[in-house]
Amino acid sequence: MKVKQLAFTALMAALCCILGPLSVPLGSVPVSLGVLAVYLAAYVLGGKWGSLSVLIYLLLGLAGLPVFSGFAGGPGKMLGPTGGFLIGFLFLAAICGGFVTLSDHRKGLARYGLQITGMILGLAACYALGTMYFMFVMKTGLTAALAACVLPFLIFDALKMIMALILGNALRRALTFANLLETSRV
Repeated sequence: MKVKQLAFTALMAALCCILGPLSVPLGSVPVSLGVLAVYLAAYVLGGKWGSLSVLIYLLLGLAGLPVFSGFAGGPGKMLGPTGGFLIGFLFLAAICGGFVTLSDHRKGLARYGLQITGMILGLAACYALGTMYFMFVMKTGLTAALAACVLPFLIFDALKMIMALILGNALRRALTFANLLETSRV
């Protein structure tokens, strides 16, 4: 299983590299598909391996590959105003992936409830870290940071959650059916 896990980890890091740069500027923080890519990594790989795929993605961006929003990369992007959100992707993957794994072998509302809870808690951790870092870098207060970094993105991230719920479950089913993914026995 390790070879499969490593291959899927690399594949999901590549997906983050493909979707992460696609963004629309909206003030200081762009709307990107990076969050969706992280959700999908968490669905396919779970918390530990999903976080590893995100770490690989972040290291590639830190090395200068243009994999962050707006096709940017390098230390400047990681240390800039949105750097906290990028680091927050690690927490998003870990929390969401943990809840997705917990949801294995549950049915209906219990399954989806756990997954949605994981996505919300993971995103809240990402928002918290990103907002605090934004406040530090931009020398701004909490209200201004929330207005710039959180409030304009809630609807977009809710839509990404819906997409991840649909696509993530479809991917998990297909990969499990093809014996490419072993789900937990919780």
